[in-house]
Amino acid sequence: MYVPEYFRETRIDVLRAFVERHPLATLVAMTAQGLTANHVPLRSQLLAEGGGILHGHIARANSLWRELKPESEVLAIFTGAEGYVSPNWYPSKREQGRVVPTWNYATVHVKGSITFIEDASWLRELVGWLTEEHEQGRPDRWHVSDAPGDYIEAMLRAIVGFEIRVSSIVGKFKGSQNRSAADRAGVDAALRVAGRSSAEVTELLPELKS
Repeated sequence: MYVPEYFRETRIDVLRAFVERHPLATLVAMTAQGLTANHVPLRSQLLAEGGGILHGHIARANSLWRELKPESEVLAIFTGAEGYVSPNWYPSKREQGRVVPTWNYATVHVKGSITFIEDASWLRELVGWLTEEHEQGRPDRWHVSDAPGDYIEAMLRAIVGFEIRVSSIVGKFKGSQNRSAADRAGVDAALRVAGRSSAEVTELLPELKS
């Protein structure tokens, strides 16, 4: 991924929080048939010093787990807020006109080596964790135990888990860091008028690093 320095995010706590906030990743791999991409919610355990582990699962019917050799390199792409930025939002457009459209977005790329796991108890723990994580905060939370036991057993047999040992993490938060303070304020105001949430605006206009 091409990352100009003013868009590069290296703070692991920021990257870790971003991945946890946007757990649905695009898992990219190279197979004998060529590039493939799957969209998978992941459990992340990224370490403060870098590295770490990602966990997830795919359908057993998905041939990916048969096509990849053990420890094959894969790429997990986590994406956050994104949005078009009009030149009309920049005060500098009225001053000198030398502006063009762009697109702001936030993404984190995580590379690592993948290993597939078929152990039923491991899969049950992962599915339980993912369920509890994404059901939290709901008024009527669903639990794995709410479904019949034989049904859950059948569902577990229909999936294959995987673990990705992380080798690199790259964050690109393209948020008008190369524009003046006035232009950034213009983008902020326009995004809010357009109804973007505060959380989205924060990702589309990250704080400038000193």
